[in-house]
Amino acid sequence: MKLPNSFYNPLSLLGSILAVVSVLVILFFMVTSWLFGAGGAYSGIIIYIVLPVFLIIGLILIPLGISRRSRRIRREGADSTRKWIVIDLSDSKQWNAIAIFVIATILFLVLSGIGSYQAFHYTESTEFCGTLCHTVMEPEYLAYQESAHSRVTCVECHVGEGASWYVRSKLSGLYQVYSVLFKKYPTPIETPIHNLRPARETCEECHWPEKFYSYRLKKVTSYLADSDNTAWDILLKMKIGAEQSAKGLHEGIHWHINSNVKIEYVASSAKLEYLPWVRYINKVEGDTVIYQDLYNTLDREALDTLEVREMDCLDCHNRPSHYFLPPQEFTDNLMTAGTIPRDLPELKSVAMQVFSHQVTDRDSGSMFIREFIDDFYRSTYPEIVDKTPCLIDQATKGLLAGYAKNYFPEMRASWAVYPVQTGHKEFNGCFRCHNGDHESEGGQVISRDCNLCHTILAQGNAEHYESTSVDSALQFKHPVDIGEAWKEMTCSDCHSSLYD
Repeated sequence: MKLPNSFYNPLSLLGSILAVVSVLVILFFMVTSWLFGAGGAYSGIIIYIVLPVFLIIGLILIPLGISRRSRRIRREGADSTRKWIVIDLSDSKQWNAIAIFVIATILFLVLSGIGSYQAFHYTESTEFCGTLCHTVMEPEYLAYQESAHSRVTCVECHVGEGASWYVRSKLSGLYQVYSVLFKKYPTPIETPIHNLRPARETCEECHWPEKFYSYRLKKVTSYLADSDNTAWDILLKMKIGAEQSAKGLHEGIHWHINSNVKIEYVASSAKLEYLPWVRYINKVEGDTVIYQDLYNTLDREALDTLEVREMDCLDCHNRPSHYFLPPQEFTDNLMTAGTIPRDLPELKSVAMQVFSHQVTDRDSGSMFIREFIDDFYRSTYPEIVDKTPCLIDQATKGLLAGYAKNYFPEMRASWAVYPVQTGHKEFNGCFRCHNGDHESEGGQVISRDCNLCHTILAQGNAEHYESTSVDSALQFKHPVDIGEAWKEMTCSDCHSSLYD
């Protein structure tokens, strides 16, 4: 098939080869991926982003080469009388060129449409978000896979619907690519509090506030750091909503997002750990009450410079899909599930000592866990090493699994650097406002009463277990006798320092 003389030049031929090879490779990868289910983050990048770039470059080179060749022909006098492009349908060469151009254009448009569609969906996929920058995103991706939202795609929460947020996310993504390529990213990765979309536009697409359940029961089993790993149970009646669902959000934990009220606050730290100024607005009655922390006050100048934020779901549920468990919690879970043996003496204590050790990389941490556990039981319980070494092996494997899911030394990521505000054990959480220190000018105080959010129905160990009826409440009893100290301090005062 002959083409016009101007086509036969190195640049056009190079462009043709580049375009044809790119198309063939794209088709090969697509067929392979479809037939064998092969591929991953990097193959997707090659198919939908990298190779199309080479295809477009090749298609640009073809007319560029033809144009340069035509000018050269005219300049050398071989075709000096032809100053305009003349289409002669009686010329078979031009027919061939037109046919190839039309077919190639249609093919290119079809492939571009398919490629653009696939590229859009691929860049929106969880695989793309979580595995492309493996080292950087590994902590968040693994935590996400263990969360209750593991079947919700990243973009549904981080982007949501609408073109403006889509464009904003892609522009942000360009900077993130730059940061990864040139290692400009922080360690650990910061929580994008100021960049997140309001929860009413994301979370509430699934979690309809007016239809929250009224009450629910929650049983928590923890183990003491004694020789017997004594189990301590606590059964809570969680007041998620009102006692009767017909009352909606007029009481209970989720009263804070009642549409009839508005809660605003000013935080004194970027992680929103301390809220010294809180404003309550009753939209129905028009009442406004401002509470300030008596011991962590802000002057007028500070209030004018800090951001006033409206409370929504993410102010408490701030790590809904990326929760790194504290070692006490995931060790308790492993014991309850039977993954690690409860009857191995002092295992809870050993675990707490192991996870308080600081390391710089994953391998060093794993090696330390193995060596510490082995040395401890060889020196303290040699009879167990001789008779039932399988218990030690089981404990080691289980704790290593918990460590791998919750500690990422290379990124300096763990529970300690990402405050979780749901609850009040390791971090301030509820006590950011409900600490008994927030008072208004009129003397009103934000209550510290634990029974506002939950009541204790049962608590204790096998030997000393107390319970009450569902309509009553027990006074909290600390598993370790600390007297009345728990009434005067917050849980995080002790629990956040257990692993320092």
